[in-house]
Amino acid sequence: MTKARALKKIIRVTGLSRRHIAAARMYCERQWLATTTTAGARSTGRILCYHSIGQAGAGVNDVKPEQFRRHIELALRLGFRLVPPGQIARAGGTPMDLAITFDDGWTSVLSEAAPILRDYGIPSLLFVVSSWSDHQSPWAKKFILPWRELERVMVMGVQIGSHSVTHPDFGSIERAQMIDELCTSRDAIHRRLGFAPTAFAIPYGQSMNWPSLAGQLAREAGYEVVYAQAESTRPKDTIPRTFVTRYDNGRIFSALLRGAYDSWEEWV
Repeated sequence: MTKARALKKIIRVTGLSRRHIAAARMYCERQWLATTTTAGARSTGRILCYHSIGQAGAGVNDVKPEQFRRHIELALRLGFRLVPPGQIARAGGTPMDLAITFDDGWTSVLSEAAPILRDYGIPSLLFVVSSWSDHQSPWAKKFILPWRELERVMVMGVQIGSHSVTHPDFGSIERAQMIDELCTSRDAIHRRLGFAPTAFAIPYGQSMNWPSLAGQLAREAGYEVVYAQAESTRPKDTIPRTFVTRYDNGRIFSALLRGAYDSWEEWV
């Protein structure tokens, strides 16, 4: 039985939503892998992928501000050096190099994350969804940073990359839409913030969300680096990132830094 069929059966029998079941599975898997996985030696730095910091609406993607600060302090105690994500993307870095990125453009990157990062002098990179930052929907107005506040984020030391126009699954859209998502988002950032980004983060970021055609079109659009949201299972020619979740307490986060989730993908 495939994952999709199994999930439909569980939903039918229990009455639970897909979101609740996926969250429960994620919690159990991360607890189990932290205990049972022995990671091998790593030769490069690690790039972390966060989303929101203190916005419950992001679900499993949300990390509380105090939890985020504990992550940073734990990494520093363990001897990690916090560096710009591009440094690891370009040169690989050392096993003790660590970088921080954020996806989507949640308002808490400005209100919570950036001040914490500034306390420690840590650089970061934020990938924005251009139509969300345009505030074309009531949802985005409530939760997503508009362009004028993205300018404030940049002043606080956060770099900006593209995360598409509408956050589609590139594994299920046609060539024309791929081109539009890549080029229009880059043009919007150029027009609004004054520069054309060369970094792109794959929406959803898993192996099935980025066909080889998308990689080719991204290069043609002017992107030099494409970031995934997975490590060993990432699409070809992309930069790995380690997904951080709301369940990642000190024990889980330590396991994450050791590579316990490098072969794991979010269940979506």
